[in-house]
Amino acid sequence: MKWRLPLAFLFLAGLFFLALTFASNWEAPWVYRAVFVEGWVTTILLSFSSLLLSLLIGLIAALLCQSRFALLRSLCRLYIESIRGTPLLVQLLFFFYVVASALSMHNRYVIGVITLSLFSGAYIAEILRAGIESTRKTLLESAYAIGLTEKQTYRYVIFPIAFRQILPPLTGQFASIIKDSSLLSILGIRELTYSAQQVSSATFSTLECYLPLAIGYLILTLPISLLSRYLEKRWRHEA
Repeated sequence: MKWRLPLAFLFLAGLFFLALTFASNWEAPWVYRAVFVEGWVTTILLSFSSLLLSLLIGLIAALLCQSRFALLRSLCRLYIESIRGTPLLVQLLFFFYVVASALSMHNRYVIGVITLSLFSGAYIAEILRAGIESTRKTLLESAYAIGLTEKQTYRYVIFPIAFRQILPPLTGQFASIIKDSSLLSILGIRELTYSAQQVSSATFSTLECYLPLAIGYLILTLPISLLSRYLEKRWRHEA
């Protein structure tokens, strides 16, 4: 069963290559292999930095949405709905040409990481909020009854239970961060997509440049999916 998906992928890939009617030219992109490697490493660094920062932003926003102060809840909802209601491409252009310019920020990498983190953080906040609110009221009452403080309740009751609920969508969001990092190429950041575009323009080898691009992203996202399935099976029967 677990081999069906890889075999199906290889079968479709084989049919695709058999259907090609033009001669491929892999020598030209091979000359620029260092450009691909540099872009791939940059994508890893950008994605990892954005992942950590978006987790922090999402956690803070999710907790603020549970605040007793109406103003904090309103500001949190405004942030989440504003981010989720606009495309990432528009946000990148706005933060780069408006916000960063007003703040005299010139580092494209920092701007890209912050924007990508704010975008992903809004979705992570909603995932965490849904996980927190899925905790049964009886469990919370039991935690308070045995004398646990609010912080202890979150640490020992809410978060362990919510973790099992949010694991699938959270790992999916992590994979989306890696894929969304491709849009940072519009800022001139030399990540994997930008590298593939530059090599394609220089060599006129479209397939030979964009196929490694797709494989590069698959190498980064497939382990996340496999890790998610492993953790789901491990935590499935725990109480």
